[in-house]
Amino acid sequence: MQQLIRTKITKGLLALGLFILAAGLIAGLKFLAYWNLLPQRSFSAKDFGIERVLSDVDYDGDGIDDYTDILLGARAEAKKRPKYVNAYYAGGYPPEDIGVCTDMIWRALANAGYSLRDLLDADIAACEEAYPGTKGTPDSNIDFRRVNNLKVFFERNTLSLTLDPYEIEQWQPGDIVTFKPGHIAIISDKRNRRGLPYILHNGRQPVKEEDALTRHTITGHFRFILGGSN
Repeated sequence: MQQLIRTKITKGLLALGLFILAAGLIAGLKFLAYWNLLPQRSFSAKDFGIERVLSDVDYDGDGIDDYTDILLGARAEAKKRPKYVNAYYAGGYPPEDIGVCTDMIWRALANAGYSLRDLLDADIAACEEAYPGTKGTPDSNIDFRRVNNLKVFFERNTLSLTLDPYEIEQWQPGDIVTFKPGHIAIISDKRNRRGLPYILHNGRQPVKEEDALTRHTITGHFRFILGGSN
């Protein structure tokens, strides 16, 4: 009888152990999948019959259109994997090896020849009441590194587009996207198997270019056409 009881206990413990192991493996795989740490195939616009939109402008005169310059600037920033440090810096600009989500945006635009800081400062000076994020005291050292200020600037000065991620043809490389509660990213030229584009961003996540457009609620979608039209 005692042997039978011991056998049942052993089997029960073995089953429990296997269950815990399986649950751990499933949780681990879900974690890896959520953060895009598992190998996955990416696609391009051509795979979905989508024509890539290029800018008519080459602001820095390097032979590369603005949208592609913005994309390449964001990708270069992603490859650097800057340390995420949310801090105020005298002079405004953080060290090159440090960056938050907004730093990827101004650095990407700088690759196309634009100073987002100067553009934002000028727009705040022209219409400070449009920027509640400044709280009545604009500060050039930090205003261009705040998502709410950038969202207002892009709404006022660039082309606003669909917020529906499933209108896949409307999402083009180099576009800018904002999310709740306060995040911002650049649209990649890579897409997932459903045609949704990857994003390039820095939000402490391990993979800086990833399939994450629908991870958070989208609040803005912009194409960098100053004046808001082609």
